[in-house]
Amino acid sequence: MTNTATDNNDTNTGTAHRAEAKSRFNAALEEAKAGAAALRAEGKERAAAYRGQAKGKGEDWVAEAKTYGTEARVKGKELATEGKVKTSEGLRALSRTISDNAYQVDEKLGSKYGEYARTASKSLDDYAGKLDDKSVDDLVEDGREFVRKSPGLAIGIAAAAGFMLSRLFRR
Repeated sequence: MTNTATDNNDTNTGTAHRAEAKSRFNAALEEAKAGAAALRAEGKERAAAYRGQAKGKGEDWVAEAKTYGTEARVKGKELATEGKVKTSEGLRALSRTISDNAYQVDEKLGSKYGEYARTASKSLDDYAGKLDDKSVDDLVEDGREFVRKSPGLAIGIAAAAGFMLSRLFRR
C-alpha cells in the first residue's frame, strides 16, 4: 500500500516552500535594488556638493593667483625701474671716471689713445641718456626685438651671463 495522500501533501508543501522562498528572494532583490538606487542618489548629491565646493575653492585660488600676479608685476616693474636708474647712474659715473682720467692716457700712451678714452666716455654718457629716456616697457620690447632678430647671439649672451653669475655667486 502506498501512501499517496502523504506524497501528494509533501509535493504541495515543497511547492509552497519554493514559492515562499522565491517570493522572499524577489523581495530581498527588490530591497537591494532600492538600497542601491538610494545610495546612488546620495552619492550623486554628495558629488554635486563636493563639485560645488571644489569649484568655489578653484575660483578663490584663481582670484588669489591673479592678485599675486598683479602685485608681482607691479613690484617687478618698480624693481626694473630702480635697476634702470642705477645702471644709468653707474654708466654716467664710469663715463666721468674715464673722462677725468683721459689726460693721464694722453700723457702715458699719447693723445690718440686719450681721444679714444674721451670717445668711449661720451658714448657711455650718450647710452646713459638713452637709457634714461626709455621706459622699462620700451627696454623690454627692445630686448624682445633683439632676440627675434638674433636668437643665436641672444642665447650666447645669456649663457655667458649665466656662467659669469654662477662664478660670481659660487663663492
